[in-house]
Amino acid sequence: MAGAAGDDARMDAVQKRLMFEDECILVDEQDNVVGHESKYKCHLMEKNLLHRAFSVFLFNSKHELLLQQRSATKVTFPLLWSNSCCSHPLYRDSELIQENDLGVRNAAQRKLLDELGIPAEDAPVDQFTPVGRMLYMAPSDGKWSEHELTHILFIVRDVKLRPNPDEVAGVRYVSREQLEELIRKADAGEDDGVKLSPWFRLIVDNLLMGWWDHLEKGTLSEAADMETIHNLKE
Repeated sequence: MAGAAGDDARMDAVQKRLMFEDECILVDEQDNVVGHESKYKCHLMEKNLLHRAFSVFLFNSKHELLLQQRSATKVTFPLLWSNSCCSHPLYRDSELIQENDLGVRNAAQRKLLDELGIPAEDAPVDQFTPVGRMLYMAPSDGKWSEHELTHILFIVRDVKLRPNPDEVAGVRYVSREQLEELIRKADAGEDDGVKLSPWFRLIVDNLLMGWWDHLEKGTLSEAADMETIHNLKE
């Protein structure tokens, strides 16, 4: 326990506040709400609590995908590159709304402002397209892990970015070909040791490219499937 206490002491003030004050939504493997718990307890490997999450894929008008490098102070997966914005709807009325995934879309709008400085008017909730859900689990280190049922959202907007350094270490837009090259280099240990978050890699390997095709064709709504839960637990 002394080691765990030391880990907690090393959290900066922002991450400590988020870990202990934010209440995540606990769900079962069918995405039914079964309770709530602190972000801290949800991410303890020994607890392994399944909770609801979201991953935003933000594209510009050229259909390039915004990638985000997680800050060095993140408790789980620091400095890994991931999709545009990844977080959790919280256990509050506005983010528990099930209809048309509105609660998750409200949470995504909140975190785009928190992490990337994108104001609500530049990311309207009605512009998010929920495209699918994924169940996965991934250890971060000996203490922390992710066990999430993730709602995946697409949005196409040209936005001005003002990354929050407490959340984000870097950003870049990539084409499909540039993403494929980034993954090749990550697998080969090239490109200054770039590493990808496990949930992003699972989405890329199993789901993303088909949706990207439909996005470019203007048929994304036809490909969206919020009934299926893709079980990608490794």
